[in-house]
Amino acid sequence: MLQHRVKSIGKILLLAPQQIEPSPFQARTNFDQQEIARLALSIAQNGLLQPVTVRKVQNGRYQLIAGERRLRACKLAGLTEIPAILCDYEDDQTAALGLLENVQRQGLDPFEQARGIKEVIALWGCTQEEAARRLGIAQPTLNNKLRLLALTAQQQEYCVAHGLTERHARAVLRLPAEQQRTQALEQFVKQSMNARQADAYVERLLTDKPRHRHAIPMVRDVRIFVNTINRAVRLMVDAGVPASTKRTEGEGYVEYTVHIPTATSASS
Repeated sequence: MLQHRVKSIGKILLLAPQQIEPSPFQARTNFDQQEIARLALSIAQNGLLQPVTVRKVQNGRYQLIAGERRLRACKLAGLTEIPAILCDYEDDQTAALGLLENVQRQGLDPFEQARGIKEVIALWGCTQEEAARRLGIAQPTLNNKLRLLALTAQQQEYCVAHGLTERHARAVLRLPAEQQRTQALEQFVKQSMNARQADAYVERLLTDKPRHRHAIPMVRDVRIFVNTINRAVRLMVDAGVPASTKRTEGEGYVEYTVHIPTATSASS
């Protein structure tokens, strides 16, 4: 295997791309390959204008802190050496810097942002309030992003695939049932709703409750109902009305037939 020589230029190293491991704290899961290809063409023509950032790990290797897109583009462009800024960061700093770079440069989708923030909070072992301060994000903004993770993985994928915004996703969180949320997202896409229209649609779902007919109270104790029928029939018999009942029991039900002669038939 060809060994690449590492030249130290102040705080800048020239590293072979193969020496740089990907960051385990990378929040981004999807990369636009066409965009990477365009960046690779630019790097091939003009060189890498902004070095990637790395930290040293075991066995003389380096771990990427920031610059995943640039590193991929350099590999695609066929560069044998790329400039890298060497930093001495702990895991929590590495995770935060990687997340911030993605947020500030080529934006993550809302769910990647939320997962990245959640992982950073777990790594730091801090409160959401402290994380918001350290990440430079308003706490309500951070809380709203984390709320997005209440959607199922399928719902998150649907939002990303159909270009729905964070506000679209937050709108359906007001709906209590998973199926309602899925159906609402589908309607957003079907009707090409913008975020404002999506908010209004969900508001209508919450306020326009279907009108129900008055429900007939269910008899909790069948015996009470049966005794009531028997008592009523006895009263009619005592009053001279030749009423009668027929009881049939089936699997899981009791059927009563009450025969009450009309005045005409009773007198005939």
